[in-house]
Amino acid sequence: MHDATFFESAMREALALAAKGRFYAAPNPCVGAVLVRDSGEIVARGWHERYGESHAEVNVLKDAEQNGVTPADCTMVVTLEPCRHQGKTPPCVDAILKAGIHRVVIGSFDPTVEAGGGTQKLREHGVTVITGVLQQQCDDMIADFVTWKTTDLPYTILKLASTLDGRIATRTGHSQWISCAETIGIVHELRRHVGAVMVGGNTFYHDNPRLNCRPAPGNPPVECQPLAVVVTSRLPGPEVQRALLKERPTETIFWTTIANAASPQAKSLRDMGVRVLGLQHLSHANNADPGRMRAELDLREGLTALRRDHGCLYVMCEGGGRLGLSLLEKNIAGEMRLHLSPRILADNEAVPLFNGLSPLQIDDSVSLRIVSSRLCGADIIVTLRPGNFPDCRPATT
Repeated sequence: MHDATFFESAMREALALAAKGRFYAAPNPCVGAVLVRDSGEIVARGWHERYGESHAEVNVLKDAEQNGVTPADCTMVVTLEPCRHQGKTPPCVDAILKAGIHRVVIGSFDPTVEAGGGTQKLREHGVTVITGVLQQQCDDMIADFVTWKTTDLPYTILKLASTLDGRIATRTGHSQWISCAETIGIVHELRRHVGAVMVGGNTFYHDNPRLNCRPAPGNPPVECQPLAVVVTSRLPGPEVQRALLKERPTETIFWTTIANAASPQAKSLRDMGVRVLGLQHLSHANNADPGRMRAELDLREGLTALRRDHGCLYVMCEGGGRLGLSLLEKNIAGEMRLHLSPRILADNEAVPLFNGLSPLQIDDSVSLRIVSSRLCGADIIVTLRPGNFPDCRPATT
């Protein structure tokens, strides 16, 4: 009888398959599955390829049929607990039982009431179920799904690029380009899949971004450009010439204070087709000076509006450092992607990766955990997650 450790290699393969469905499976979770012989050989593979289509468990059984594999002779290893309800497709638990599979290995538990409970049903029908294999990685794979099911927020990806010494721009604000061409290309492909790209006011004024997807030659054209969201307490006047206002006014949204949203500048922007949303102010204590408060816009309110009013399931924030820090502090960024360039500015006056927090002790810092890292051209892409995200974890059985 194999234990949970034996199936970790197969679960890693299932996770790699699940990742292929990211963005396409939404608002369903990304799920991967494999069939494994007792020798450890993987003989069939499947993943949830697109919303509304067959789930991973059904696809791996189809793959087995095409390869002449008998599922009953194998163990199914799947990243997420098989569903037991009738949705757009039949219950996956029923497909597993019909195939005669006697052992199922599960990574993460389904967090929803309507689809959860597959483990119990399998056991009730005599199937051996091993749970919790690489659960942290499998939980990470469905962090977006858990966000959608347990909150009214979109899933937010924080993307920042910095030098080795943690700077995102020179002291003059110049930042083009810290990243190499390959990582810039990856950013544009990410923009293809998100509903909105968000930046702070300093990025808007200093970098004059377009915040659209410009695919590399040979890549498919963009069907729908993401919305551009600018978070600032200083709205641009008619004298400000920026690409977003000239090229994409109807796709641009400003988040600002409630007072600014009622100002003449806001009216001028709305007359151009720009949307202006006034957000509440939130006050926070300053660790270095407890008697001094710092005020920030309520980003949660703005993100909720993006999902509610514009159907955004994914949002990508591309800085700056103060806006990124606010997302991490409030635990509303599901992941951070740091594009680390092998450059050193060695200037204390250069713009830091993050700013706005003044901890007096290390324990007061914002804590992240490293999920993965990989080379991309001359850069390194490091993916990190908050240690306590998402707040609602699926229950274990």
